[in-house]
Amino acid sequence: MKTKKESCSGQVTRRELLTAGVLGVGGLALPELFRMQAQAKEAGRFVDEDTSVIFVWLPGGPPHMDMYDMKPEASSDYRGVFRPIPTNVPGLDVCELMPRHAAIADKYSVVRSISHTFADHGGGHKRMMTGRVPATPVNTVNDAPCTGSIVAKCREHIDRGVPNYVSMNPGGRINDVFAQGPAYLSQAYLPFNVQGDPTQTNFSIPNIELNTAISGRVDDRMKLLGSLDRIERRVDASRMMDSIDRYQQRAVSMLMGDAAKKAFDLTRESDELRDRYGRHCWGQRALMARRLVEAGVSFVTVVMENPYQSGVPSLKRGTYNWDSHAVNCHIWDDLNVRLPIYDQAVTALIEDVYQRGLDKKTLIVVTGEFGRTPRIENTVGSQTGVKQPGRDHWPQAMSLIMAGGGIRTGQVIGSTNSKGEHPEERPLTPNDLWATVYRHLGINPDDSFLDYGGRPMPILPFGRPISELI
Repeated sequence: MKTKKESCSGQVTRRELLTAGVLGVGGLALPELFRMQAQAKEAGRFVDEDTSVIFVWLPGGPPHMDMYDMKPEASSDYRGVFRPIPTNVPGLDVCELMPRHAAIADKYSVVRSISHTFADHGGGHKRMMTGRVPATPVNTVNDAPCTGSIVAKCREHIDRGVPNYVSMNPGGRINDVFAQGPAYLSQAYLPFNVQGDPTQTNFSIPNIELNTAISGRVDDRMKLLGSLDRIERRVDASRMMDSIDRYQQRAVSMLMGDAAKKAFDLTRESDELRDRYGRHCWGQRALMARRLVEAGVSFVTVVMENPYQSGVPSLKRGTYNWDSHAVNCHIWDDLNVRLPIYDQAVTALIEDVYQRGLDKKTLIVVTGEFGRTPRIENTVGSQTGVKQPGRDHWPQAMSLIMAGGGIRTGQVIGSTNSKGEHPEERPLTPNDLWATVYRHLGINPDDSFLDYGGRPMPILPFGRPISELI
């Protein structure tokens, strides 16, 4: 006896295909991601290197002076309350709340002298994510493609049974919320989004496998393709859609194949390793990122935004993201919860990448959109109703870390002045970071793509790889 949810005709319906992720609301979904594959060869953009990037994104702006660029000699209205601790690299100290970082400092490098000029979250996100000065700095809808979309475009001819670009985000906050949009490259180069908390028992990856009702009636991929024949197909001016069946078949291969399902399946990892990463959303997203690059994904974004989940009690004096204004949170109380979770997840990822021999293949980048004001503010908190400490937006100075990718680790690059206000030695921009990333991936930053007006736009308008790392 068939249920109401089952089709009695034996045909796969459009609604079922939408549910399965074969189709998008406005047309094809996964096939759309694959349809322009043939253009890569004509454009000469073959990027076949078996390299990858795990991009750990800390939205809101992590406080550089309370993490990687502490100033214990500064006055009390600058230095904060936490003390620096030595690492296994002489001369490199980190915050006392990050002891795991201290133990493996030889496996990453700290860059302390990145800066830009966009203090708004939207402008900061876009400046960091795209390597361009944003035309509209007050929102997070990209006016230029983010690096992940560029990588997806340059590697669209590669099919390893997994998406080339994946982003793991909190539910409801995806794509352009974090300036992850493809802009003029088209929606085909959005990331494959994985939302939610991987620690939850009901966690699932949408659009990776066909639901039971569909898969039970599909004997092979061609039968499913036959069910698509009635669906109107859009044909572009270049007639690239003439061969749409090929792209549909690739999409179905991913949906019905094992590579993607295995890559996203955290239950294949030992309990010991999962515990090492931490049984919280940040740790499990980081572990999934390692599994994805090992399976062949080129660019994975891991959003570490809300630490107050996965059983971590909500803190009245804490905040959702890294935006530690005094009005949002009591910064010291929030960091007391946030930094140990961050410390565990990031160091487990770095160690795991090295231990699995992925340290040449996979480059890890950990950053936010800017730093925080060196001078501490005291303002009445919106949740507490009392004065509390915090730090504001500060693009003039920020710190980030990099590991793996065959780079030289165990060093500090650049410095800020005694109050952490601006770069003093080796000033760098976000573009120098992305030039380093593109070098690792084998992508020529001078290559170009056409914008909305048909004008060729270089992948990166300026910037040079950070020489100390290569």
